[in-house]
Amino acid sequence: MEVKLKELLAISGYSGLFRFISQGRQGVIVESLTDGKRTLIPASARVSAIADIAVFTQTEEIPLKDVLKKIEVLENGGPAINNKSADKEIRSYFEKVLPEFDRDRVYTSDIKKIIGWYNLLQSKELLEVLNQTDEGVKPEGEK
Repeated sequence: MEVKLKELLAISGYSGLFRFISQGRQGVIVESLTDGKRTLIPASARVSAIADIAVFTQTEEIPLKDVLKKIEVLENGGPAINNKSADKEIRSYFEKVLPEFDRDRVYTSDIKKIIGWYNLLQSKELLEVLNQTDEGVKPEGEK
């Protein structure tokens, strides 16, 4: 399954990540990365492309794909900590990944989502999608 970064969606109220399939009259048709089921998401739902999501740091916002890459480097491409771990463990783990994250504006629930999304992409062997540019093509010079 060829997936582009701009096709990966996070939907408020739904767990996991989804791949954009098509725009319908009533909303967006997506496919769950978890189980492959296709669903119509109503137009009223809050849908965000993961390419557009950023994490607050002390000085700026870092794109989510860069944070996911940092987890990949830390774990050598393997799975991250379980996102169901204790809150203290999760925050401690995220401090290793992104020491400069804003502790007041990044909640533990946000960190759990990020780790869960990383583990989903890792289990589906989709981490290479993080190396794509906004156009969905790898930058020149990369293989």
